[in-house]
Amino acid sequence: MIKETEINLPEVLAEVTAAFERYEVALVTNDVAVLDELFWNSPHTLRYGATENLYGYDAICEFRASRPSAGLTRTLGRTVITTYGCDFATANTEFVRAGSDRTGRQSQTWLRTPDGWRVVSAHVSLLA
Repeated sequence: MIKETEINLPEVLAEVTAAFERYEVALVTNDVAVLDELFWNSPHTLRYGATENLYGYDAICEFRASRPSAGLTRTLGRTVITTYGCDFATANTEFVRAGSDRTGRQSQTWLRTPDGWRVVSAHVSLLA
């Protein structure tokens, strides 16, 4: 059971925030190698996108390798990162892509692995 005092431990929150920010830079610059690195290499990893459901690390990598690299610039709105203990976290943010008036939402579940913090589950959606 997680105690209230174990939520958002400053050093853990700083680590996850840095991983989240690294992911964001990789996303808008289409740095596929970093994006692949930051997802947990497991068949249990999943990503629900705005137009696709991806099950397993291999499917996520295949999607990343084939997605268009133009029009990725976006502005983040409210971002909420919460850590639970030392090894588990969630990151949620709102975003608007350049040239669009639609608000998007991104949720990520992060897990500390022997290789560092990795996304184990992600969901991206757009509001109507």
